[in-house]
Amino acid sequence: MNNVTFLSPVQEQLKLVETRLHAQADDRHPDLRAALEQILAAGGKRIRPTLALLVGNMLGAPEDRIVTLGASVELLHTATLVHDDLIDGSLLRRGMPTLNARWSPAATVLTGDFLFARAAKLAAETDHLPLMKLFAETLAVIVNGELAQMFSARGVISRENYMQRIYAKTASLFEMTSRSAAMISPVNESTVEAMRQFGYETGIAFQIVDDILDFTGDQSTVGKPVGSDLLNGLVTLPAIYYAESQPADDDVKSLSDGGWANEERMTRLIENIRRTDAISKAMNEASQHVDRALQILQRFEPGTERDGLENLAKFIVDRKI
Repeated sequence: MNNVTFLSPVQEQLKLVETRLHAQADDRHPDLRAALEQILAAGGKRIRPTLALLVGNMLGAPEDRIVTLGASVELLHTATLVHDDLIDGSLLRRGMPTLNARWSPAATVLTGDFLFARAAKLAAETDHLPLMKLFAETLAVIVNGELAQMFSARGVISRENYMQRIYAKTASLFEMTSRSAAMISPVNESTVEAMRQFGYETGIAFQIVDDILDFTGDQSTVGKPVGSDLLNGLVTLPAIYYAESQPADDDVKSLSDGGWANEERMTRLIENIRRTDAISKAMNEASQHVDRALQILQRFEPGTERDGLENLAKFIVDRKI
Protein backbone atom coordinates (compact mmCIF):
# COMPACT_ATOMS: atom_id res chain seq x y z
CA MET A 1 0.00 0.00 0.00
CA ASN A 2 1.26 3.47 -0.82
CA ASN A 3 1.89 5.29 2.44
CA VAL A 4 0.81 8.57 0.79
CA THR A 5 -2.79 7.45 1.28
CA PHE A 6 -2.64 8.32 4.97
CA LEU A 7 -0.08 11.14 4.73
CA SER A 8 -1.81 13.13 2.00
CA PRO A 9 -4.65 14.63 4.14
CA VAL A 10 -2.08 16.20 6.50
CA GLN A 11 0.82 16.89 4.12
CA GLU A 12 0.82 20.66 4.67
CA GLN A 13 0.46 20.35 8.45
CA LEU A 14 3.35 17.87 8.54
CA LYS A 15 5.52 20.61 7.00
CA LEU A 16 4.55 22.82 9.96
CA VAL A 17 5.49 19.99 12.35
CA GLU A 18 8.83 19.62 10.56
CA THR A 19 9.51 23.34 10.94
CA ARG A 20 8.79 23.12 14.68
CA LEU A 21 11.13 20.14 14.99
CA HIS A 22 14.02 21.85 13.23
CA ALA A 23 13.54 25.03 15.27
CA GLN A 24 14.25 23.23 18.56
CA ALA A 25 18.03 23.74 18.49
CA ASP A 26 18.20 27.05 16.60
CA ASP A 27 19.81 28.98 19.44
CA ARG A 28 21.82 26.12 20.92
CA HIS A 29 25.41 24.86 20.79
CA PRO A 30 26.51 24.31 17.15
CA ASP A 31 27.33 20.64 17.79
CA LEU A 32 23.92 20.06 19.35
CA ARG A 33 22.27 21.78 16.42
CA ALA A 34 24.25 19.59 14.00
CA ALA A 35 23.28 16.47 15.95
CA LEU A 36 19.59 17.37 15.86
CA GLU A 37 19.77 18.01 12.12
CA GLN A 38 21.43 14.61 11.62
CA ILE A 39 18.79 12.83 13.70
CA LEU A 40 15.88 14.55 11.95
CA ALA A 41 17.45 13.90 8.53
CA ALA A 42 17.24 10.16 9.29
CA GLY A 43 13.55 10.77 8.76
CA GLY A 44 11.09 7.99 9.27
CA LYS A 45 7.50 8.25 8.16
CA ARG A 46 6.41 10.62 10.95
CA ILE A 47 3.64 8.18 11.77
CA ARG A 48 3.05 9.51 15.29
CA PRO A 49 2.56 13.17 14.31
CA THR A 50 0.42 12.00 11.38
CA LEU A 51 -1.74 10.09 13.88
CA ALA A 52 -2.06 13.22 16.04
CA LEU A 53 -2.98 15.39 13.05
CA LEU A 54 -5.55 12.97 11.61
CA VAL A 55 -7.28 12.46 14.96
CA GLY A 56 -7.19 16.16 15.82
CA ASN A 57 -8.54 17.19 12.42
CA MET A 58 -11.29 14.58 12.56
CA LEU A 59 -12.38 15.80 15.99
CA GLY A 60 -12.04 19.55 15.43
CA ALA A 61 -8.88 20.38 17.43
CA PRO A 62 -7.28 23.80 16.82
CA GLU A 63 -4.54 23.45 14.21
CA ASP A 64 -1.79 25.17 16.20
CA ARG A 65 -2.32 22.81 19.15
CA ILE A 66 -2.24 19.59 17.11
CA VAL A 67 0.84 20.78 15.20
CA THR A 68 2.51 21.46 18.57
CA LEU A 69 1.37 18.05 19.85
CA GLY A 70 2.66 16.36 16.69
CA ALA A 71 6.09 17.94 17.12
CA SER A 72 6.12 17.01 20.80
CA VAL A 73 5.37 13.31 20.29
CA GLU A 74 7.87 13.04 17.43
CA LEU A 75 10.62 14.61 19.56
CA LEU A 76 9.76 12.28 22.44
CA HIS A 77 9.94 9.32 20.06
CA THR A 78 13.24 10.60 18.62
CA ALA A 79 14.72 11.02 22.10
CA THR A 80 13.88 7.42 22.99
CA LEU A 81 15.57 6.24 19.76
CA VAL A 82 18.76 8.15 20.59
CA HIS A 83 18.96 6.44 23.98
CA ASP A 84 17.87 3.04 22.58
CA ASP A 85 20.62 3.09 19.95
CA LEU A 86 23.19 3.83 22.64
CA ILE A 87 21.86 1.11 24.96
CA ASP A 88 21.78 -1.44 22.13
CA GLY A 89 25.12 -0.37 20.64
CA SER A 90 23.40 0.19 17.27
CA LEU A 91 25.60 1.94 14.73
CA LEU A 92 22.94 2.20 12.03
CA ARG A 93 19.28 3.25 11.98
CA ARG A 94 17.35 3.25 8.70
CA GLY A 95 20.68 2.73 6.95
CA MET A 96 22.24 5.90 8.40
CA PRO A 97 24.87 6.17 11.17
CA THR A 98 23.37 6.67 14.62
CA LEU A 99 24.46 9.52 16.85
CA ASN A 100 26.44 7.17 19.08
CA ALA A 101 28.36 5.91 16.05
CA ARG A 102 30.04 9.33 15.93
CA TRP A 103 29.72 10.74 19.44
CA SER A 104 30.77 9.65 22.90
CA PRO A 105 28.18 7.94 25.14
CA ALA A 106 28.10 11.05 27.37
CA ALA A 107 27.35 13.41 24.46
CA THR A 108 24.72 11.00 23.10
CA VAL A 109 22.94 10.77 26.48
CA LEU A 110 22.95 14.54 26.87
CA THR A 111 21.52 14.99 23.37
CA GLY A 112 18.72 12.55 24.21
CA ASP A 113 18.09 14.48 27.43
CA PHE A 114 17.89 17.74 25.47
CA LEU A 115 15.32 16.20 23.12
CA PHE A 116 13.23 14.96 26.06
CA ALA A 117 13.31 18.49 27.52
CA ARG A 118 12.23 20.10 24.26
CA ALA A 119 9.48 17.52 23.78
CA ALA A 120 8.17 18.32 27.27
CA LYS A 121 8.29 22.07 26.54
CA LEU A 122 6.26 21.54 23.36
CA ALA A 123 3.75 19.42 25.27
CA ALA A 124 3.42 22.28 27.77
CA GLU A 125 2.79 24.71 24.87
CA THR A 126 -0.51 22.93 24.17
CA ASP A 127 -1.54 24.68 27.40
CA HIS A 128 -3.48 21.63 28.56
CA LEU A 129 -2.48 20.34 31.99
CA PRO A 130 -4.01 16.82 31.68
CA LEU A 131 -2.04 16.36 28.44
CA MET A 132 1.20 17.38 30.19
CA LYS A 133 0.50 14.86 32.95
CA LEU A 134 -0.17 12.16 30.37
CA PHE A 135 3.08 13.05 28.58
CA ALA A 136 5.07 12.62 31.81
CA GLU A 137 3.31 9.36 32.68
CA THR A 138 3.99 7.95 29.21
CA LEU A 139 7.67 8.84 29.38
CA ALA A 140 7.85 7.02 32.75
CA VAL A 141 6.15 3.95 31.19
CA ILE A 142 8.67 3.93 28.30
CA VAL A 143 11.71 4.23 30.58
CA ASN A 144 10.38 1.68 33.07
CA GLY A 145 9.75 -0.72 30.19
CA GLU A 146 13.31 -0.27 28.94
CA LEU A 147 14.69 -1.03 32.42
CA ALA A 148 12.42 -4.08 32.79
CA GLN A 149 13.59 -5.34 29.40
CA MET A 150 17.22 -4.84 30.39
CA PHE A 151 17.02 -6.58 33.75
CA SER A 152 14.23 -9.15 33.60
CA ALA A 153 13.30 -10.05 30.03
CA ARG A 154 16.33 -11.85 28.59
CA GLY A 155 15.45 -15.39 27.54
CA VAL A 156 11.90 -15.15 28.94
CA ILE A 157 9.28 -16.99 26.85
CA SER A 158 6.11 -15.35 28.09
CA ARG A 159 3.22 -13.85 26.19
CA GLU A 160 2.32 -11.66 29.18
CA ASN A 161 5.89 -10.38 29.49
CA TYR A 162 5.97 -9.72 25.74
CA MET A 163 2.73 -7.72 25.72
CA GLN A 164 3.92 -5.63 28.67
CA ARG A 165 7.19 -4.91 26.85
CA ILE A 166 5.64 -3.85 23.55
CA TYR A 167 3.06 -1.73 25.32
CA ALA A 168 5.82 0.16 27.12
CA LYS A 169 8.13 0.31 24.10
CA THR A 170 5.66 1.39 21.41
CA ALA A 171 1.93 1.16 22.09
CA SER A 172 2.02 3.57 25.05
CA LEU A 173 3.23 6.40 22.80
CA PHE A 174 0.68 5.62 20.05
CA GLU A 175 -1.98 5.52 22.77
CA MET A 176 -0.84 8.84 24.24
CA THR A 177 -0.72 10.47 20.81
CA SER A 178 -4.26 9.64 19.71
CA ARG A 179 -5.68 10.17 23.20
CA SER A 180 -3.96 13.57 23.51
CA ALA A 181 -5.25 14.72 20.13
CA ALA A 182 -8.77 13.90 21.33
CA MET A 183 -8.17 15.59 24.70
CA ILE A 184 -7.49 18.95 23.02
CA SER A 185 -10.57 18.55 20.78
CA PRO A 186 -14.16 19.62 21.61
CA VAL A 187 -15.35 16.04 22.30
CA ASN A 188 -16.70 14.00 25.22
CA GLU A 189 -14.86 11.47 27.39
CA SER A 190 -16.18 8.44 25.49
CA THR A 191 -14.63 9.81 22.29
CA VAL A 192 -11.32 10.39 24.09
CA GLU A 193 -11.47 6.79 25.33
CA ALA A 194 -12.25 5.49 21.82
CA MET A 195 -9.18 7.30 20.49
CA ARG A 196 -7.07 5.92 23.32
CA GLN A 197 -8.14 2.42 22.33
CA PHE A 198 -7.44 3.15 18.66
CA GLY A 199 -3.90 4.26 19.54
CA TYR A 200 -3.38 1.20 21.73
CA GLU A 201 -4.50 -1.29 19.06
CA THR A 202 -2.46 0.33 16.27
CA GLY A 203 0.59 0.62 18.54
CA ILE A 204 0.49 -3.05 19.53
CA ALA A 205 0.10 -4.07 15.87
CA PHE A 206 2.95 -1.76 14.85
CA GLN A 207 5.41 -3.38 17.28
CA ILE A 208 4.34 -6.94 16.45
CA VAL A 209 5.03 -6.20 12.77
CA ASP A 210 8.38 -4.61 13.72
CA ASP A 211 9.24 -7.84 15.53
CA ILE A 212 8.20 -9.90 12.50
CA LEU A 213 10.40 -7.74 10.24
CA ASP A 214 13.30 -8.61 12.54
CA PHE A 215 12.97 -12.15 11.14
CA THR A 216 11.86 -11.45 7.57
CA GLY A 217 13.55 -8.18 6.59
CA ASP A 218 17.04 -7.95 5.18
CA GLN A 219 19.82 -6.22 7.06
CA SER A 220 20.35 -3.42 4.51
CA THR A 221 16.75 -2.19 4.72
CA VAL A 222 15.94 -2.92 8.37
CA GLY A 223 19.32 -1.44 9.35
CA LYS A 224 20.25 -4.17 11.85
CA PRO A 225 21.16 -7.87 11.67
CA VAL A 226 18.27 -10.24 10.98
CA GLY A 227 17.16 -11.89 14.22
CA SER A 228 18.90 -9.29 16.36
CA ASP A 229 16.16 -9.46 19.02
CA LEU A 230 16.85 -13.13 19.76
CA LEU A 231 20.59 -12.50 19.61
CA ASN A 232 19.97 -9.96 22.40
CA GLY A 233 17.86 -12.44 24.36
CA LEU A 234 14.51 -10.84 23.57
CA VAL A 235 11.83 -13.42 22.76
CA THR A 236 9.25 -11.76 20.50
CA LEU A 237 5.92 -13.04 19.21
CA PRO A 238 7.19 -15.20 16.28
CA ALA A 239 9.60 -16.94 18.68
CA ILE A 240 6.80 -17.37 21.25
CA TYR A 241 4.57 -19.05 18.64
CA TYR A 242 7.47 -21.30 17.64
CA ALA A 243 8.21 -22.17 21.29
CA GLU A 244 4.55 -23.04 21.88
CA SER A 245 4.56 -25.45 18.93
CA GLN A 246 8.08 -26.86 19.51
CA PRO A 247 8.58 -26.90 23.30
CA ALA A 248 11.06 -29.80 23.06
CA ASP A 249 13.41 -27.89 20.72
CA ASP A 250 16.79 -27.78 22.50
CA ASP A 251 17.46 -24.23 21.31
CA VAL A 252 14.12 -23.10 22.77
CA LYS A 253 14.85 -24.87 26.06
CA SER A 254 18.27 -23.21 26.23
CA LEU A 255 16.83 -19.69 26.21
CA SER A 256 16.00 -19.58 29.92
CA ASP A 257 19.55 -20.68 30.77
CA GLY A 258 21.27 -17.97 28.73
CA GLY A 259 21.34 -19.92 25.46
CA TRP A 260 20.51 -16.69 23.65
CA ALA A 261 24.17 -15.70 24.12
CA ASN A 262 25.22 -18.64 21.89
CA GLU A 263 25.23 -17.19 18.37
CA GLU A 264 25.28 -20.59 16.66
CA ARG A 265 22.23 -21.76 18.61
CA MET A 266 20.31 -18.54 17.94
CA THR A 267 21.16 -18.50 14.23
CA ARG A 268 19.75 -22.04 13.97
CA LEU A 269 16.66 -21.08 15.97
CA ILE A 270 16.06 -18.00 13.80
CA GLU A 271 16.21 -20.16 10.65
CA ASN A 272 13.81 -22.70 12.16
CA ILE A 273 11.34 -19.95 13.09
CA ARG A 274 11.51 -18.60 9.54
CA ARG A 275 10.67 -22.05 8.16
CA THR A 276 7.48 -22.55 10.21
CA ASP A 277 4.10 -20.83 10.36
CA ALA A 278 5.14 -18.92 13.51
CA ILE A 279 5.62 -15.72 11.51
CA SER A 280 2.25 -15.95 9.74
CA LYS A 281 0.56 -16.62 13.11
CA ALA A 282 2.20 -13.51 14.55
CA MET A 283 1.10 -11.47 11.53
CA ASN A 284 -2.44 -12.76 11.95
CA GLU A 285 -2.39 -11.53 15.55
CA ALA A 286 -1.20 -8.09 14.39
CA SER A 287 -4.04 -8.05 11.86
CA GLN A 288 -6.55 -8.78 14.62
CA HIS A 289 -5.38 -5.66 16.48
CA VAL A 290 -5.73 -3.62 13.29
CA ASP A 291 -9.25 -5.02 12.78
CA ARG A 292 -10.17 -3.86 16.30
CA ALA A 293 -8.75 -0.41 15.52
CA LEU A 294 -10.81 -0.23 12.31
CA GLN A 295 -13.93 -1.27 14.24
CA ILE A 296 -13.43 1.65 16.65
CA LEU A 297 -13.41 4.08 13.70
CA GLN A 298 -16.84 2.92 12.57
CA ARG A 299 -18.47 5.07 15.25
CA PHE A 300 -17.16 8.24 13.52
CA GLU A 301 -18.63 9.99 10.50
CA PRO A 302 -17.02 8.98 7.19
CA GLY A 303 -14.58 11.56 5.85
CA THR A 304 -11.03 12.29 4.72
CA GLU A 305 -9.50 12.03 8.19
CA ARG A 306 -11.30 8.79 9.07
CA ASP A 307 -10.13 7.36 5.74
CA GLY A 308 -6.61 8.50 6.60
CA LEU A 309 -6.73 6.73 9.98
CA GLU A 310 -8.07 3.57 8.33
CA ASN A 311 -5.25 3.68 5.77
CA LEU A 312 -2.68 4.26 8.52
CA ALA A 313 -3.96 1.23 10.45
CA LYS A 314 -3.93 -0.96 7.31
CA PHE A 315 -0.45 0.28 6.36
CA ILE A 316 0.90 -1.07 9.65
CA VAL A 317 0.38 -4.68 8.55
CA ASP A 318 1.27 -4.04 4.90
CA ARG A 319 4.68 -2.40 5.41
CA LYS A 320 7.94 -4.08 4.56
CA ILE A 321 10.12 -1.92 6.79
